[in-house]
Amino acid sequence: MEISPWSLPFNLLFTSMLIVVVLAADPYSKALLSLKSQIIDGSNSLDDWKVPPGETPSGKVHACSWSGVKCNKNSTIVVGLNLCMKSLAGELLGNQLSVFTELVELNVSQNAFSGELPVEIFNLSKLTTLDISGNNFSGRFPNGITGLKKLVVLDALSNSFSGPLPVEVTELESLKVLNLAGSYFDGEIPSSYGSFKSLEYLHLAGNSLTGKIPPELGKLKTVTHMEIGYNFYEGSIPWQLSNMTELQYLDIAGANLSGSIPKQLCNLTKLESLFLFRNQLMGSIPWEFSQMVSLINLDLSDNLISGPIPESFGELKKLKLLSLMFNEMNGTVPDTIAELPSMETLFIWNNFFTGSLPENLGRHSRLRWLDVSNNSFIGSIPPGVCAGGKLFKLMLFSNNFTGDLSALSSCSSLVRLRVEDNSFSGEIPLNFSHLHGIRYIDLSGNRFTGGIPADISKALKLQYFSVSNNPELGGTIPWKTLSLPFLQNFSASFCNISGNLPPFRSCKSLVVIELQKNTISGSIPNSISNCQSLEIINLARNHLSDHIPKELASLPSLGVVDLSHNDFSGSIPAEFGKSSSLVLLNVSFNDISGTIPSHELLQSMGSSAYTGNPKLCGAPLQSCSTAIDGKKLRLILLISAGVVILIAATVSLLIHLRKGSKGQWKMNSFIGLPQFTANDVLRSFNATDSKEELPPFSGAFCKAVLPTGITVLVKKLEWEPKRVKIASEFITQLGNSRHMNLIRLLGFCYNNQLTYLLYDCLPNGNLAEKLRMQRDWGMKCRIIIGIAKGLCFLHHDCNPAIPHGDLKSSNVMFDDNFEPRLADFGFKHLIQLIKGTVPATSSRLGTGEFNDAIKDELYKDIYNFGELILEILTNGKVIKGGASIQSKPKDVVLREMYDENEAGSTNSLQEDEMKQVVDVALLCTKSRAVDRPSIEDALKLLSGLKANGK
Repeated sequence: MEISPWSLPFNLLFTSMLIVVVLAADPYSKALLSLKSQIIDGSNSLDDWKVPPGETPSGKVHACSWSGVKCNKNSTIVVGLNLCMKSLAGELLGNQLSVFTELVELNVSQNAFSGELPVEIFNLSKLTTLDISGNNFSGRFPNGITGLKKLVVLDALSNSFSGPLPVEVTELESLKVLNLAGSYFDGEIPSSYGSFKSLEYLHLAGNSLTGKIPPELGKLKTVTHMEIGYNFYEGSIPWQLSNMTELQYLDIAGANLSGSIPKQLCNLTKLESLFLFRNQLMGSIPWEFSQMVSLINLDLSDNLISGPIPESFGELKKLKLLSLMFNEMNGTVPDTIAELPSMETLFIWNNFFTGSLPENLGRHSRLRWLDVSNNSFIGSIPPGVCAGGKLFKLMLFSNNFTGDLSALSSCSSLVRLRVEDNSFSGEIPLNFSHLHGIRYIDLSGNRFTGGIPADISKALKLQYFSVSNNPELGGTIPWKTLSLPFLQNFSASFCNISGNLPPFRSCKSLVVIELQKNTISGSIPNSISNCQSLEIINLARNHLSDHIPKELASLPSLGVVDLSHNDFSGSIPAEFGKSSSLVLLNVSFNDISGTIPSHELLQSMGSSAYTGNPKLCGAPLQSCSTAIDGKKLRLILLISAGVVILIAATVSLLIHLRKGSKGQWKMNSFIGLPQFTANDVLRSFNATDSKEELPPFSGAFCKAVLPTGITVLVKKLEWEPKRVKIASEFITQLGNSRHMNLIRLLGFCYNNQLTYLLYDCLPNGNLAEKLRMQRDWGMKCRIIIGIAKGLCFLHHDCNPAIPHGDLKSSNVMFDDNFEPRLADFGFKHLIQLIKGTVPATSSRLGTGEFNDAIKDELYKDIYNFGELILEILTNGKVIKGGASIQSKPKDVVLREMYDENEAGSTNSLQEDEMKQVVDVALLCTKSRAVDRPSIEDALKLLSGLKANGK
């Protein structure tokens, strides 16, 4: 909002006149109007703070009728001021506070006040509640708080205070609530913090506190709730905390703690919630924990805990949440766990558990979420796992389970089911007509038979379905499957499916179709034109025939099309060449005829995209020349050969005469770039350049227009002759690394001193330029998943693996369809090869393990990916935020993300997805590299986002 140069003096004059009028009435209203004039009220939330016409009744405080102002019964004294969530900003100067001598409550929380906290507040000696949370007060916490002798609640959550924790607060004998979390307090927790007399709630989490946790905290006999995690402590958990006998809630998560868990904590018999996750705790879980009979929530995940789950846990009858994921635990799950009547959530994934799950698991409780993935479990699914009628998420993937899925036949509450990478067999017994809420199903990598259930079309909320890599599945695709209204991903590759493709009716949400390696016949229905969101279709290695419909080629978002190894005939639709989104097209090994359309995009796909079609011609295959009789053909060939020899001899002579120490220029093209010569490329920089002269551009980049009109981005590198072979081999590896989320390296032009790398020139800039643009949640998910997929391809699908080396927002480019593509991947390693600072051997050792240098770079990529997530979620406001997110409580981080992305209680799905993304960012930015997940695991964790079809 623009303020005219004369309006400010006028407003001040007007306010002064009001104050003069009110002064005659009462000092409280004067002070509040003065306060209003000094702060920023962008939402006019204090609009009713004004003086209406007429006189104020004698002895009454006019401000008692204003919002946020609380007075005594006679309206003669202001006793409370509540300005919570008024969208106020600026600095609180404190000079108006002296009049409020009877003030009992002062609440300015959830605003944007900044600067230092005014010490005048500490003169309000009758205050019992001081709430300044959710602002940006900075500097050291001021001295003088001992003046608030009656203070009961001090809430300063989520500010920017720095320096040591205030020690004076320990002298407040009436204090019951102390919340100093979410700032930048540093140093140790003062040992005197164990001397509070009446304290019930202590929250110091999410600061920069260091040193050891003082054992004196164990003297806090009245504290029921303590959160001191998300800091940077040293050492272990003091056993003296077990003396806090009234404690009901203890959170020391994400605090760099080491050592074992003190068994003495079992003395906390009133404890209901214990959160020690994301530390470096070792050893086994104390058997004595079974004595904490009030325990409801126990989260020890993401540590280095070993050993089994204690059988004594069967005594924890109130336990609802047990999270032990991301540890090094082993053994079997004791049967006593299945007897817990209150159990709702059991997370034990990413451990080394073996054996079968307890036979009665789920039968005696209302189990809601079970995740045992990434272990070594065997046996079948417990028959009563759904008996409680509440199970909505079941994750069993990456184990050695066998048997069938009959236990799930009546599991109508399921929303998400993942059993991939096991050895399940038999028919798929899911009763889709009763799975009213099912959204995500992954049955891939098993041994199912009997085909896809015919009633799958009854799963009206289904978004993701994968049954790929079940080679004995058989059957056909049920008729209405691909017309489910919310279906985004349908994957059924390598399943021995036969029959025809069903029609595509209401497929507006469909993004991915993967049906390769089956025996599907017939044609592609023209109704595929209804699938306007389709991005990937893979029908390779089937028995499809007829022509390729132009409706497929016209889809606006289509990026990957693989129709290879089928029986398609007719010509290639010219509409493919007009696509702004197409990345990969493969129609090889069919019966396609005619000329490849002369579009730059189609010619850039390379000959491998069209080979195996004897009747097909045109660039990049052989030219479509007119038939010539034998004698004429021989004569033409002889003449042509002579001319070629003469030209070649002339050119060779000229090159020999002009070639210096720089060596002859050579050109190496990859799939996607026509077979240009080095001279073609060099002349593209400047029409007057010859191939022995250097392009005149300065700096590392330029754009060049090649002979057919293709615009490329060119990157220049200098090297030495002895490094040419080593470096060019690695460049070739980069050039052959193709994925829809990687920028394409089209080729390189080089001599003994220089090389020019030729990349796709993408039109829509990079992520760094667009971070501050407001994007909807779906687009943010799409960008995050795209980055993850590109990185996953480099790490896990390239052999040897290719670390990106410089993953940052400026190296995430956008194509015509705003699909993210990683740029500069492998470039750091290439520079090291050119400089000779790394060995030129494979990145894998003889044992199949990565060498240490490659490991480090892969770990750095994961960390940088976590930081990129934070940049995207905060619209560029948090850069290099890995350390800061680890130092804050998760609830604080989530609240900031919800606010930044305008997520509220009305969109619980978005909140759930945002929690998933934040969890991934937290894992990826862990300080110890070995604690970070692989990008493949991170991508699995992100698989629930709607941009990925889950």
